Amino acid sequence: MPKLKTHKGAKSRFHITGSGKIMRVKVGKSHLRRRKSARTKRLFDKTILVQPSDRVRVKRLLPYG
Repeated sequence: MPKLKTHKGAKSRFHITGSGKIMRVKVGKSHLRRRKSARTKRLFDKTILVQPSDRVRVKRLLPYG
C-alpha cells in the first residue's frame, strides 16, 4: 500500500495533541485589527477544539497526525 500524502494547508492550520484531540486557531485575528478591542484580539490567541462534525474530514487530511 502506498504512503498517504498530508494536506499541507491542513498541516499548518491544525495541531494534534498528545491525547489525539485536534486543535485549531480562531479566525479573524489579522483582518481589520484596528477597530477591534484589545480584549477581542486577546481572545483570538487561544486555540480551540475542532467541532465533532469536522473531525473526520480533518483526520483524512492528516493521515499521520
